[in-house]
Amino acid sequence: MNPLSVSLAVFVAALLIYAAARAYRRSKRGSACCGEREASLRRVKTARRRRADYPYVYEAEIHGMTCENCAVRAENAFNALDGVWASVRKDKNRALIRTKQPADEASLRRAVHQAGYSAGELKRR
Repeated sequence: MNPLSVSLAVFVAALLIYAAARAYRRSKRGSACCGEREASLRRVKTARRRRADYPYVYEAEIHGMTCENCAVRAENAFNALDGVWASVRKDKNRALIRTKQPADEASLRRAVHQAGYSAGELKRR
């Protein structure tokens, strides 16, 4: 085997090992948009999750999300509010928001804005 072929094979093998290691790190640490070195976020769950306790249901489009960590971050911002139970889907860029009282649209917008995103029109379902 000639030295050029051996060198090329070693280079390709090293490149494949590097790519696999990087993919593994990304799967454990989140994506680049939310900080490549940041651990994946955990969803904050509301204490009571009975639908009957949350009679007001709204839907809003969430702008600025680029990955699943973004969706978790936006969902956690809503769920940190008292009397709110929300779920955010990145694939649809939508939030389903359940509240115990009629929604204060300004506080919902402020919460998601502080998380780094913006909410479209809040529609009652």
